[in-house]
Amino acid sequence: MSTREQAAESARIESRDDLVRWIAAGEKPKAEWRIGTEHEKFVFRTVSLTPVPYGGTDGIRALMEELISRYAWMPIREDDNVIALKRPDGEKGGTISLEPGGQFELSGAPLETVHETADEMDEHLRQILDVGEDLAIGFLGVGFSPKWRLDEIPQMPKKRYKVMTRYMPSVGSRGLDMMYRTATVQVNLDFGSEADMVKKLRVSLALQPIATALFASSPFTEGQPNGFQSLRSEIWRDTDRQRTGMLPFAFEEGMGYERYVEYALDVPMYFVYRNGEYIDVAGASFRDFMAGRLKGFEGEVPTIDDWSDHLTTLFPEVRLKRFLEMRGADGGRWGTVTALPAFWAGILYDDAALDEAWQMIREWTREEREQLRAEVPKRALATRFRATDVRNLAREALGISRRGLKNRNRLNSKNQDEAKYLAPLERIAGEGRTVADDLLQRYHGRWRENIDHIFEEFAF
Repeated sequence: MSTREQAAESARIESRDDLVRWIAAGEKPKAEWRIGTEHEKFVFRTVSLTPVPYGGTDGIRALMEELISRYAWMPIREDDNVIALKRPDGEKGGTISLEPGGQFELSGAPLETVHETADEMDEHLRQILDVGEDLAIGFLGVGFSPKWRLDEIPQMPKKRYKVMTRYMPSVGSRGLDMMYRTATVQVNLDFGSEADMVKKLRVSLALQPIATALFASSPFTEGQPNGFQSLRSEIWRDTDRQRTGMLPFAFEEGMGYERYVEYALDVPMYFVYRNGEYIDVAGASFRDFMAGRLKGFEGEVPTIDDWSDHLTTLFPEVRLKRFLEMRGADGGRWGTVTALPAFWAGILYDDAALDEAWQMIREWTREEREQLRAEVPKRALATRFRATDVRNLAREALGISRRGLKNRNRLNSKNQDEAKYLAPLERIAGEGRTVADDLLQRYHGRWRENIDHIFEEFAF
């Protein structure tokens, strides 16, 4: 989740048009389209296999301080707590931030190719594994904490998480699980115009359950099978339905920036950030804020930064800000992390591939899209759809992506294009076996129902 730093106050919002213009300012010519990949890992003690708290000489803070010392990261602080890291001005590397339960996230820089994304992740993993070895800390890449109870998870000292932790149980049964026990990989992609945004949003929303199936890796809860392939995805279905889901309005006539703004204005707020503090206004209306009627802020209107903050608290399957965020995938290991940006860039960044994907999904009904969203967390590739199943839909989508990446023709030093990164997904779709299937087979086989082995075989 986003990390805010204090800065000069942004402009006050004068009308709804300011909100629309803020999103529209994300439009870029195709030559400037970039790929930004975010991936989260569970952090664990390699001796006890327990979660790592923030404090102490071998805790999360110590991990971040060692990254500062050894690799010249710069701290972002709230009060005296280091809550995120950034690179010095002008250096590549993105930012490192903490999720509520200590999940360690690299928010990658916007890069031109998936090859650069792979290099960025290699360097990130090299650094954290170097420090982690000395602190007896490991990093696990799956979608849901496979062993720990919710009450065992430490809470990170980020102030916005205190607001969310209080509010989440009032709007759904699984919000705290989402915050403290899930991990994901996401990719952020650009659009060239309002029409381009709408087409990409529709295609990526419809195909998001396909990505969920391909990346499913969360079949365990507290050491035992939970009956799902992607429990992480299922949890989002009862987190806060006002700010999650498949955005059915995106497929209606008249969809554009203004329609998304209307949706966002109707999603309740979490907080207002002022003078380094997150002020709890959870459940309040941004419309009231704009009208100067927000309780505690009477007579004050929001700033553009308040609007930007509010958009980060929306969690649909695809989120629109000044770019599009693909949000459907479980966390994973090296190969699947790099496969996600390849999958989506292949579909969305080549005109012919995007047209082909649109033809694939254009006649799917709202009910069919919702059916996929509801059934994929449990059945993944085996989910039935019309006369076929999600496995075949995944193979079709991967074919489109491969052709799109071939057309992009972005080559590395070995003259390989970006389609090479689709290999793990093509193997999953070809065999009809997800990472979750593999984990369950190991659990019932050579692991002898001992979940501890996952920390050996699925750690980075």
